[in-house]
Formats: sequence, C-alpha cells, structure tokens
Amino acid sequence: MDNLFDKLRRLRADEGDEPPVRTDGGTATDSSRSGFREFLGSDFVQSMPFWLPPFLLAGFFVYGAIGWNLLISLTDSSGFGPVDYSSLDFEMYARAFNDPAFIEATRNTLVLLIGFIGICLVFGLLLAILIDRHIRFENTFRTIYLLPMSLSFVVTAQFWLWMYNVNNGMVNAFLGLFGLGPFNFIGNPELVLPAVIFALIWQFSGYAMVVFLASLRAIPQEHYEAARVDGASTVKMYWRVIIPQLTNAVISALVVLMVFGLKAFDFLYALVGGFQPPNGADILPTLMVRVAFQKNQWAYGSAIAILLFLLALGVIAPYLYYEYKQGTI
Repeated sequence: MDNLFDKLRRLRADEGDEPPVRTDGGTATDSSRSGFREFLGSDFVQSMPFWLPPFLLAGFFVYGAIGWNLLISLTDSSGFGPVDYSSLDFEMYARAFNDPAFIEATRNTLVLLIGFIGICLVFGLLLAILIDRHIRFENTFRTIYLLPMSLSFVVTAQFWLWMYNVNNGMVNAFLGLFGLGPFNFIGNPELVLPAVIFALIWQFSGYAMVVFLASLRAIPQEHYEAARVDGASTVKMYWRVIIPQLTNAVISALVVLMVFGLKAFDFLYALVGGFQPPNGADILPTLMVRVAFQKNQWAYGSAIAILLFLLALGVIAPYLYYEYKQGTI
C-alpha cells in the first residue's frame, strides 16, 4: 500500500508541474497535442454529428448498391438463389454488345435523350425570350407552360394515350382538318418514339423556360442597351450578346432534363401497363427491368444497369468538371 500511495503522489505531482521553460524565456508546448486539440475543435469535427450519418447511409445504400450491382454483373447469376462470386468475367458485357435488343434499346435511348433535350432547350429558350419581352398576361402564360410539369408520369401517359387515340383522339382530329391521318401513333413502330418525345417535351419544356427566364432576368440592362447602341438587331443581340451568357443555365437544364429523359420508363410503363413498351420504343431502362425482373437474368440485367449508369455519368461528368473548374463544388 505504501508503494501505491507513493506512485499516486508522484503522479499528482507530475500533473501539477509547470510547463518546462525554454532557453529563450518562453514556455515550451507539446506541438502534437496542440495540433490534435485544434483538429478536435475544427468545424469539420464539430459538424460531424450532422453530416456523417447521412453520408454513411447514402454511401451504403447508393454507392454500395452500385458496387454490388457491378459485382453481380461480373457473374453468371440467374434465377433465385445464392450468387457465385468465384468466377468473375465480362461475359455479360460482351453479350450485351452482341444483343440486337440491347443495340436497339441503346439507339432508342440516345434518340430519345438527344431529341427530347435538344428540342426542350430550344423551345424553352424561345418561350423565355418571349415572356422576357414583358408581354401581357406574362404570369398567366408562365403558369400555363409550367403546369404540365406538376403532373405525374401516370397522368401524362394516360392523357397522351387519349390524345393519340386512332378513332377519336384530339391529335388525329386536328390532323384531319388538313386531310391527314388518322395515324396509329402508339401502334406504329416508326411513330411511337417521336410521339413519346413530343409528350415529354410538352411536359418539361416549361422547366427549361423557367431556368432560362431566371438567367435572362439576371443579365444587366446595360448589356441590352450597349448592343442596341452598337446597332445590333434583335436577333444579333440575342445570338451574340445574350445567349452566350446563358451557359450555366444551359448546362443546369441539360443535366436535369437528362434525368427526366431517363425516367421515361415510368411514362412507358404507365402507357402500356407493363414492362414491354410498344414496338419501337424500347429503351435501356425498360430492357433492364424486363431482363432482370421478368426473365430473372440478374447478371445480364445488372450489366445493362451499369452501362446505363455509365451513359448517364458520361453526360453528368462534364457538368461536374465544369462546376469544379468554376469553384462551385
């Protein structure tokens, strides 16, 4: 016991010691402990209870699921049962590139994305320029153009199913005034994809209009006045002065519209009430779901999902790089 009390007294004496004095008269400090205390007191550590749980959850359920999907795509798994990870290869990717159904779905996906995004951007820009001219009933027009975006894909699909009806649809009735039709827009493989693209443009061009209108309103009036003083016509003023300043709006709208375009699976599913879209409108998301959940070919479906993910990443990556160069992320 005496030895124990002696050790406790020495320990308390050590804790009460004054910091060692340096030869120049200052007080020596332990730099490693000071740096660690500063790290614990930093905003990064103090804010950790708020951002770390959602970060871990998103990392596990989103990026972890993508990684697991990639691993399954390297197997030969099909049907229900345990997945055999002992033999990994790229057989499913080779199968995809030699599958006519995958090639057709890829072509339809690219046509849908390019047609939908390109026309949506142009139409939205024209609407924004028109409304930015301070026309009468500006707020009413803006609400009318934006209203279809508030509808779900199920409602939109049923609405356009009636509009495209061969016998009594409004579209065929309108074309009939000019001696055209009637056309079977949903049943004709050559018309169904343009019909789907037109329906998506109707729903989401209002979003592009709002994005462009906000950017147009942010441009100083001095730029318009300087262009007019230089003698530029209205077309040249917008083409050479105003539109080049809408780069950020174009990129932002492009990324969001691409996400909407890839969600056309919901529209096609609601249009026909199943995984098999009309002939000529099969896209990668519908093919992926059909292969995975109807045919139970999990590995092949996972390979299609990874290729679709790479396609989306190829569009979003330039946007992320641009934002990184701008210092916004």
